[in-house]
Amino acid sequence: MKPTDDLSDGTTLERLKLMIYLVPIFGVVPATYSLWQRQGSRQEQSVSRLVITLALTWVMVYALLSTGSHLAPGLSLRFLISNTLVTTGYTLTNLALMLRLLQGKSVKLPGFSRLSQRLPR
Repeated sequence: MKPTDDLSDGTTLERLKLMIYLVPIFGVVPATYSLWQRQGSRQEQSVSRLVITLALTWVMVYALLSTGSHLAPGLSLRFLISNTLVTTGYTLTNLALMLRLLQGKSVKLPGFSRLSQRLPR
């Protein structure tokens, strides 16, 4: 079975760049820069958009749950536990995408990849 993206044919330097983009939280900066400068291959642009979409989604959910924990003291613990689960999910998702990249498979997520294509080019 062939991968849908041509990541298996990519050079080591391209894979390293994509791995850096997929580092949770810190990889958003180089991904944003790459997208802003419109440099890199089509796969690089696609992964950059996905990384930014994942990070923005995580930040919004994190902020909403943190606000909820401050506004509802009785539910504070539940909101904070949910916040921990969301952060863990974000980190594990990025790590799973890194593994898929190393295996030469497609670095796409159902729903998020489609949403990320709506980011400005």
